[in-house]
Amino acid sequence: MGRPLLNRRLAAFGTTIFAEMSALAVRTGAINLGQGFPDTDGPEEVREAAVRALRDGRGNQYPPGPGIPELRTAVAEHQGRFYGLTYDPDTEVLVTAGATEAIAASLLALLEPGDEVIALEPYYDSYAACIAMAGGTRVPVTLRPHEGAFRLDLDELRAAVTDRTRLILLNTPHNPTGTVLTHDELAAVAALAVERDLLVITDEVYEHLVFGDAHTPLAGFPGMRERTVTISSAGKTFSYTGWKVGWITATPELITAVRSAKQYLTYVSAGPFQYAVAEALRLPGAYFDTLREDLRTKRDLLADGLSDAGFTVFRPSGTYFITTDIRPLGESDGFAFCRSLPERCGIVAVPNAVFYDHQAQGAPFVRFAFCKREDVLKDAAARLKSLAP
Repeated sequence: MGRPLLNRRLAAFGTTIFAEMSALAVRTGAINLGQGFPDTDGPEEVREAAVRALRDGRGNQYPPGPGIPELRTAVAEHQGRFYGLTYDPDTEVLVTAGATEAIAASLLALLEPGDEVIALEPYYDSYAACIAMAGGTRVPVTLRPHEGAFRLDLDELRAAVTDRTRLILLNTPHNPTGTVLTHDELAAVAALAVERDLLVITDEVYEHLVFGDAHTPLAGFPGMRERTVTISSAGKTFSYTGWKVGWITATPELITAVRSAKQYLTYVSAGPFQYAVAEALRLPGAYFDTLREDLRTKRDLLADGLSDAGFTVFRPSGTYFITTDIRPLGESDGFAFCRSLPERCGIVAVPNAVFYDHQAQGAPFVRFAFCKREDVLKDAAARLKSLAP
């Protein structure tokens, strides 16, 4: 054929780095600390709830387009229980095929070609692809290392807003850096959005994986309830990432807009799993506390191992990823480092450069996932010691 088969909006993206690194882990038998999925299932009662739904014939056929009422009600209750936010489950909650579809549908619904989207860089790789598919222009605002963490420069954020800016795509807790925006930073983002009349899409999938102060949703700040599309999902909180159950909470007008796009993507998905997630969201507070403390222990175990191996470690305040700097090891190319790591010590990681528009900015940074069994992380830490200068 005379023209490329893949349209130019997607041609720049190629195969996701996670596919490459996971395939490398399989081929070499290395410990996969690259892709962010747990190596154990979540609560048994949640799995049994899914089995029960299957056996009872609930969700085996198409569920309602907005999601089953039981899950929409549970999502609304969750927002009230943890954050004091009130949402109508019938008009202000939309169930999606994971957070990735929620982001895609939101961008497709809310952007016109040429609209600018500000996103915190480095960012999860689907953000750039979804903005491109929607015809938008991404404008990165880079989180930069400062005193052991990656921080947002609020002046840089304000300077990025132009007359063409339509929305801010905000991720906190932040993947891949593990940064959790502070109350003051969120307040500044909210004030800017109100001042410039911007929409904000917030990716909050790591909301229960915060190791310091509790997560604070942007929608709770003055003037933000009516302009924020809040996205979360069950995968990270309940360790069933394969179920792909996500949700959006927003005003009826925003939900209607996003549903207009979502209905032509998957329309519906994960019928029986929706019933299980509805039960999961109502688990007692002790579950969420235990999850957080378990991951804090695992974070510290791997962070200490990486430090002992000679990496500069940015100990995360949230998520289940650790970003490291490889330059103390005499390395500077994250791609080359990650591609050689399985052969050198039997570990797979991900180069952060893939999360940057200008990959040179992320070249020396590498991400490791710590959502694995403690024995696996101890083994990984021991293997990594062979890298020590």
